[in-house]
Amino acid sequence: MMMFWSAVAMALREIRRNAMRSFLTALGIVIGVAAVITMVHLGDAATRGVTSQIASLGQNLLFVTPGAGQRGPGGMRTAATPFAREDADAIASQVGGVLVAPASSTRDVIVAGGTNWTSTITGTSIEFFEVRDWTLADGRLFEPGEERSAAPVCVIGQTVLRELFGTSSPLDQKIRVGKVSCRVVGVLASKQATMGADQDDLVVMPLATFQRRVSGNDDIGVINVSALTSGSAGRVQREIELLMRERRRLRPTVPNDFEVRSMEEISKAVQGSTEILTALLGAIAGVSLLVGGIGIMNIMLVSVTERTREIGIRLAIGARGFEVLTQFLVEAALLSIFGGFFGVALGLGGSWLVTRELAMPFALVPSIIGIAFVFSAVVGIVFGWWPARKAARLNPIEALRHE
Repeated sequence: MMMFWSAVAMALREIRRNAMRSFLTALGIVIGVAAVITMVHLGDAATRGVTSQIASLGQNLLFVTPGAGQRGPGGMRTAATPFAREDADAIASQVGGVLVAPASSTRDVIVAGGTNWTSTITGTSIEFFEVRDWTLADGRLFEPGEERSAAPVCVIGQTVLRELFGTSSPLDQKIRVGKVSCRVVGVLASKQATMGADQDDLVVMPLATFQRRVSGNDDIGVINVSALTSGSAGRVQREIELLMRERRRLRPTVPNDFEVRSMEEISKAVQGSTEILTALLGAIAGVSLLVGGIGIMNIMLVSVTERTREIGIRLAIGARGFEVLTQFLVEAALLSIFGGFFGVALGLGGSWLVTRELAMPFALVPSIIGIAFVFSAVVGIVFGWWPARKAARLNPIEALRHE
């Protein structure tokens, strides 16, 4: 043990004696560790951000949409039969533990006074707001009576409020949606953007109003289904598929001409993609650690050459080769450890700044910090082995003759 601490003291003395060279040698490790930690933390922040955005769409949410249809005689796929209101009613009545909101959407121009804005117009039922986890910021939602009578009323999002009314109250104001004039009865609370899409840029009106006055047909673009019991999304998904196949009269050998996708599936797919990307970026950044290790080996070889006479004197007065080997290995390891320490600090600081600027959630990943730090020390030992071995094997007589 005394020999080890003596080697540490001698290594620290050599590092201080050549402070600038030691700093430049450790810089490769600093950059490598900082790059690994930054990439992994940014990847983790992206995963957390996307997961949070997906969760904001609604809890235990499933989307039922028409698919591509079947292949015709010429090999071309025909358009699948769109859903109707009866399909949504069938899901609500025959699948247990669900809340259903059929919806159709289009993009159109909205006009209020002399201002216009292009937004997403959605026709749906009153259940839409609960299924999609929307809350009110002002006013009220349209009522069941207004939904049944196809009343020209609507609820707007925060982006539409800002673009058309600024700081003025939109309640009871008339806006023109396409060719339809409707009265604003409520304003939705803001939601964060989801995968680049502005959720606040929308106008919601009763489904019957949308079908009669905007789209001109009874088609349903998507059936939003919320599984009321946590963990039941898989069961609900299977029951909806069986029900829709029955209603659409699909033979057992015919594939589905519709899709039932759950937010859980989408979330897992997105998380899997971001985790793979994070691992790839971390591996690429890890290459710089190897480059830093090569830099340490290079400088240690130079150090052995410069200190050949000193090594010869130590060996001549009785030092063993193992002691010389330990000294140089400790010196290389200390350089790597110092580099790892400053690399961790730089990586965490950089990650925090970037995530703050991009409004992403930041959370420490202790495992990758520990792995990067330990790996930096291992790199120093591995790449310092050859120079240390070379120093330990010097012939004392030849070393003493070295100028």
